[in-house]
Amino acid sequence: MELKEKQRKILDVAVELFKEKGYMGSSVRDLATKLNIKAASLYAHIRSKEEILEWICFGIAQEFFDELQEVKNTDIAPREKLNLLLDKHLSVVLKNRDVTHIYSNEWRHLEEKLPEFVELRKRYQQEVEKLISEIYTAENWELKSPSFTTRFILHTLNNSYFWFKRSSDSTDEITDEIREKILFGLIGNQKN
Repeated sequence: MELKEKQRKILDVAVELFKEKGYMGSSVRDLATKLNIKAASLYAHIRSKEEILEWICFGIAQEFFDELQEVKNTDIAPREKLNLLLDKHLSVVLKNRDVTHIYSNEWRHLEEKLPEFVELRKRYQQEVEKLISEIYTAENWELKSPSFTTRFILHTLNNSYFWFKRSSDSTDEITDEIREKILFGLIGNQKN
């Protein structure tokens, strides 16, 4: 999805507004006020407020898919592939904290494209689950519930932006901390 410069500006301001007031608590008038333009002028650049939510949700979903594809195409040991999956997914979350918040909490307000988005999320979860199952099989680890394990990992990663202050922790420190908690919780502490 390629946005024009003005649409990008609208998106950036909408992300701030949706984070602050929530999608349902925000109006086109609020957005126009923050942009210092008339509400009617916005419609030259957007179809609706929902279109902005679509940009947010489908945009970050595409980033997750791109990173997952890179992990799947990497020829490395299974355990390293799991590390890479965690790193890649977390990198998208942490560089897009506000967008991730909206993606995680406001997607249910999509109306027109809700079925398409639900299917997209389901497909991503299935692809991650397949990858995790392959890794567990290759490492000869027991995996009692691939679906639960996948949902647990994705939920943990998607909500990690809540736990860290932007100014005090570097992305590398956050990634290392979360990776250790997930991996050692899944395979036991096997540090050398």
